[in-house]
Amino acid sequence: MFYVSDLWRQHRRKVFVGVGILGSGFCLYKLYGAHRSRLDALQRKLTVQRETEELMKTQMQAHFEKIQRISDTITLPHAMDNLSCRIEEELDLSQLLERLIQGKGQPNTLTQAEKLELWDTLKIQSFTRVALSVWATTMISLYTKVQVNILGRHLYIDTARSLGSSDSMETGDVIDREDQQKFLGSVDFLSEYGLPALICDMEATTKEILNGKQLSGLFNGVALHETITQILNKFVSMGESPHSWLKYMLPEDVISHSTTSSGNDLVPFSVADFEHLMSEARTVLLSAEFGSAVEISLKAVVDKLVELMVTKFSGGSVTMGMPLARVLPHVAQMCPLLLEEPLQNQFIQIIRCIPEVELFFTLLYANMPSA
Repeated sequence: MFYVSDLWRQHRRKVFVGVGILGSGFCLYKLYGAHRSRLDALQRKLTVQRETEELMKTQMQAHFEKIQRISDTITLPHAMDNLSCRIEEELDLSQLLERLIQGKGQPNTLTQAEKLELWDTLKIQSFTRVALSVWATTMISLYTKVQVNILGRHLYIDTARSLGSSDSMETGDVIDREDQQKFLGSVDFLSEYGLPALICDMEATTKEILNGKQLSGLFNGVALHETITQILNKFVSMGESPHSWLKYMLPEDVISHSTTSSGNDLVPFSVADFEHLMSEARTVLLSAEFGSAVEISLKAVVDKLVELMVTKFSGGSVTMGMPLARVLPHVAQMCPLLLEEPLQNQFIQIIRCIPEVELFFTLLYANMPSA
């Protein structure tokens, strides 16, 4: 017993040190193990996150392309068909042409003053119709893209949120289908409500630009290009603000101009969702980036329009110059081409392939501005 006690007194310091070392080593081992476990868990989490991000990017790209196809094959063709019919109704040149042809075949039916008045009216309405068709085709083409990109991004995010949540209430955030249809249906506001005011303002602008241009004056491709460009530039800049043209495209009161059902009653809808979508659309249309896309697109369309007129109708004379009276029928004949079905419409194809426009819509889909 004394031996053990004596041995303990002699070696207890070493025992304490040894136990301390062993205890510290055990604690360090446990801490290291926990740290390694956390690192492994973090690494697995980062790996899963990277894989999820890659999957999301792939899905987002596929969804983006699907949204573009919806615009190209459904929304835009419907809007262009309505627009073409309405412009044909409101700016019908057939009666003018018939009266002029009748006056030419029967000289005594029209006085010289009446002939001049008819020719002057034909001059104004021909250029009004072609300039309006250029502007409306461009705006409808761009606006439908704005719509489907806004809606597509909302649907993608809402669907991803609902799929990633076990809470069934999350699915309530998805935009109501009727609101989607109403939002897409707002593209028809131009043809159904905005067109009369658009025609009136475009005609007033055309009269101002064509004032002093005589029917006997020589017109060539350059003069034609300058005239249409001047009409469009003057039209876009008219009004109290740089965005006065917005009144032709979007209603100020989204509720009163909502799309109706098969009957005459308004389809019930969530005002908050519909108004929010329309507010986002308005924000995009008022942006400087959209204005730049419109400017580039209008120039490209006018360039192609004049090129077609010079090559298709001239026989060399429009290049050298021909009387304005002989140019007018060619101007009138170009309007149906501008309003053709989108898959055959070369002007819409040109707009679609402009790099700056493609970039604008890619950024719009990826980073929607707040309304």
